[in-house]
Amino acid sequence: MTDTTTIDVPGYKAGTWVLDPSHSEVTFSVRHMMISKVRGTFGVKSATIVAPENPLEATVEAHVDVASIDTKDEGRDTHLRSGDFFDVENHPSMTFVSTGTRYEGGEFLVDGDLTIRGTTKPATFTLEFGGFGTDPWGNYKAGATATTVIDREDFGLTWNAALETGGVLVGKDVTISLDLQGALQQS
Repeated sequence: MTDTTTIDVPGYKAGTWVLDPSHSEVTFSVRHMMISKVRGTFGVKSATIVAPENPLEATVEAHVDVASIDTKDEGRDTHLRSGDFFDVENHPSMTFVSTGTRYEGGEFLVDGDLTIRGTTKPATFTLEFGGFGTDPWGNYKAGATATTVIDREDFGLTWNAALETGGVLVGKDVTISLDLQGALQQS
């Protein structure tokens, strides 16, 4: 989807931006026992943003290392890597490939195809720019946070356990947040 509208983003520069993994993180949260949330992180393998003059024509492709999942509980992490959940042996990466960018209601929305455990579904991330600036080594950087909520069962992540008190152990809705910093590639 190409939007013919042009929008001004202060500090925005056209070019190819590559993820800075030491300043980026993918986090998630999901209801546990219907009373609290479990949070975790994934390592980002790579992310590239191709940014033309019009920010609404930008494209994004990102790859996440599923085996890197960390919920601060090794037993749970091992279970999440298993065939009950992510099946890391057969599906080592999650990917997101954008299909369009929109500006609606004062928010940037990035539409795309999210692939988890070999299943691809449309997803929309709400994007919040953190800003732009030059680091002490002369690299032009951008920061942003992108957030979406998915139904994990849509991606084949259906394992659950019933609770004696009613309800289930793991909630269906998962909030995914990407805190990203990228560097503009020098020509």
